[in-house]
Amino acid sequence: MNRMSQSLILVLLGGAVLRVTVLSTTYMNYVKPGFRPFLIAAGAVVLVLGVIGLVQEWRKPHVTETGPGQRDEDTGSGSAHAAAGDHGHHHGHDHSRVSRVAWLLCLPVFAIFLIAPPPLGAFAARSEETPPPPPSLSADAYVPLAADRATSMALGEFIGRAWGDSRHSLAGKKVTLTGFVVRSSKKDRWYVTRMQMSCCAADAIALKVAVLDAERPPDDTWVEVTGTWIAPKSDKIPNGTVAPELAATDVAEIPQPFEPYE
Repeated sequence: MNRMSQSLILVLLGGAVLRVTVLSTTYMNYVKPGFRPFLIAAGAVVLVLGVIGLVQEWRKPHVTETGPGQRDEDTGSGSAHAAAGDHGHHHGHDHSRVSRVAWLLCLPVFAIFLIAPPPLGAFAARSEETPPPPPSLSADAYVPLAADRATSMALGEFIGRAWGDSRHSLAGKKVTLTGFVVRSSKKDRWYVTRMQMSCCAADAIALKVAVLDAERPPDDTWVEVTGTWIAPKSDKIPNGTVAPELAATDVAEIPQPFEPYE
């Protein structure tokens, strides 16, 4: 791979990063919103480096063939070429390997411009494994809920109240949860789910609440589910062993939220 190709790849990479951060909100499919300034800065630096490399290559004078004898060092002697033959062959072989690997840098560009991978959804969250444990919060950390209307609530808060609130503030209160649909292996339920990430999509975990008494929409459908918490039948079930349950009274399909992760 020559310098021109390397610079062109840098321009494409920088342009792709700027496209998903400045011209759209696609970047939120992969990282948290707080990383946007850093991505813009990184994309701008890579783009500028690529442009500088292209300009330098364009400004280089082209070397033309000259008559024999004008520069003896260009033609060299046959014995010198023969002595360096093995070394030159080995050197060229190494560069061909580097070139193949370097071209792989184009794959993220093609993925962003041609495919634009969506945020993690039902396929990533379909496992029936035990949900992550809730954060350790005192009962005083949860404010009382309204008794005359449904309270919109993040799945993480709902799970934390269901598992860790000794005052059972969810009991008898209507809540509205937003997430995408994930089927369950059990026929009497499905999951309203939201992926939660600390940094990027690679470390995302699935927050699930089991929805009962409602027909399941297709997987990956974004919904708002309104209902009431179903308290566990036994207080001997350790927190985090099963997903908390919600008896649904209303399920409404909605567009994907502006920020898909929680």
